[in-house]
Amino acid sequence: MGTATFDFSGEVALITGGSRGLGLEIAQGFGVAGATVIITARREQWLAEAKRELEAQGITAHALLCDVADSSSVEQLVQQSLALCGKIDILVNNAGLTWGAPAEQMPLDRWHQVIEANITGTFLMAQAVGRHMLERNKGAMINIASIAGLGGGQHNTVGYNASKAAVINLTRALAIEWATRGVRVNAIAPGMFRTRMTEAILQRAEAIVADATPMKRIGQPGELAPAVLFLASDSASYITGQVLPVDGGRTAQ
Repeated sequence: MGTATFDFSGEVALITGGSRGLGLEIAQGFGVAGATVIITARREQWLAEAKRELEAQGITAHALLCDVADSSSVEQLVQQSLALCGKIDILVNNAGLTWGAPAEQMPLDRWHQVIEANITGTFLMAQAVGRHMLERNKGAMINIASIAGLGGGQHNTVGYNASKAAVINLTRALAIEWATRGVRVNAIAPGMFRTRMTEAILQRAEAIVADATPMKRIGQPGELAPAVLFLASDSASYITGQVLPVDGGRTAQ
């Protein structure tokens, strides 16, 4: 997975939405590089399976239930994580939702659900973990945004697009506010990867998506985690408030 050049031995990485897809790939990347990983999700069955998968690779892993849109759940998660590991060095805000419908037909409850999970959840996690990192004057946060937050071209996901744009500016605001206090905050904006969230789109239109990408393909397993690990590493010590698209060239057009 291209993680051999990074060493996170002795570090603790907390990854929300870490039970499958890109979140699990990111957790594996940190674990292979020596970190203790804490993965969270809302569903126990996916978490238990992911924890077994990580431990089978020799990774020290903890799995904790959390609804990132619920402030009390977030606070409980942070307290549990600190009780288990004593510290949190890295936070990856990966948990998120989407809902597909034309903008004029988007149900208000689905809009709220997406906004609460994607932007409120990212803020609540950043705030709760940030307090701990600021006390230690040390920490790195990586928010998983999307190229949908860099432009409005992704159709029928208006809430998702708006929330990911908000994640990008939240990243910048936090980075500036905490820049002299030891906490770096950056974002990754993935293009199209095969995940549970993108499955329906790719079933219908993978060839179209690939053709719209300069590299003429979608993202492959192992192509996202190294970018996250880089931004969390000491190699990125002078990088904060930035957004890195990992998209095969889509946003270069």
